[in-house]
Amino acid sequence: MPDPSTDTEVQTAELGPKQIRKIIDRFRVTDGADFKLKHYATDDPLPDIVDKSQAKALLRQGVQRLSDLQELLYANASWSLLIVFQAMDAAGKDGTIKHVMSGVNPQGILVTSFKAPGPEDLAHDFLWRINRALPARGMIGIFNRSHYEEVLVTRVHPEILARQGLPPSLTDGKKFWDHRLKDIAGFERHLARQGTIVLKFFLNVGRDEQKKRFLERLDHPDKNWKFDIGDLKERGYWTDYMAAYEEAIAATATEQAPWFIVPADQKWFMRLVVVAAINDALEALALKTVMPTDEQIASFAEARRRLEQEP
Repeated sequence: MPDPSTDTEVQTAELGPKQIRKIIDRFRVTDGADFKLKHYATDDPLPDIVDKSQAKALLRQGVQRLSDLQELLYANASWSLLIVFQAMDAAGKDGTIKHVMSGVNPQGILVTSFKAPGPEDLAHDFLWRINRALPARGMIGIFNRSHYEEVLVTRVHPEILARQGLPPSLTDGKKFWDHRLKDIAGFERHLARQGTIVLKFFLNVGRDEQKKRFLERLDHPDKNWKFDIGDLKERGYWTDYMAAYEEAIAATATEQAPWFIVPADQKWFMRLVVVAAINDALEALALKTVMPTDEQIASFAEARRRLEQEP
């Protein structure tokens, strides 16, 4: 009897670079001029390109390829990669990070989860704590929520802004949010010019799917810890959040720092899109294996001689 996994790998091999690129490009946003969130379905697994069994095999291959690319990134120590995850609650940020980064050397990656800013954070500009968490050259940094919270949750809940100690004359009206979005776009442009690749993922979960996942967390004792009553409160602001996301993405989507509006109702497809987009960006760097210099080669020979002379 044929091995089903072998059949899957054969099918997967038929999914060439053009098809992978088509998957990525379907959800990539590099110009927000005409961006509308309603144009992106939360359940859009592109069945004409990839099915679930292929996607799972591709994810395994993608995770392995990411491991290889991360090693090159670390060895070259010139570029860095910043991955930003934004989403409504229960969209799958934590699970996506876990699955996509499962094969990456922990020494080359740093995950930062941004909670509510503390007193020291509030005593500085809103990007201060973000700068402190940026990945060093050769590293992959992951932001589980990010600087975008300052134009999302803070915008939906203006009382948060009122506690930030900014001069009232600077926070009045829509112009304040326009300025903050321009600051974010400028910040990301600066990072790109300094060798940091910026990839931003909005895991686009549907409202009905979020309800389903909340109920699963309540129904299964082993998942109760995932549920926070505050998440239910935020669900009540769904329309406000969608409007804030739409404006934020439209204002900050660029070639240097693209957004990916990833359908999140099907977790298997969401994870495939994320790993494919990350690998595509790292492949574009065309990183080469770091070769030793003549001086290093000579030192290797001396090291070998000394080791072989040991009793």
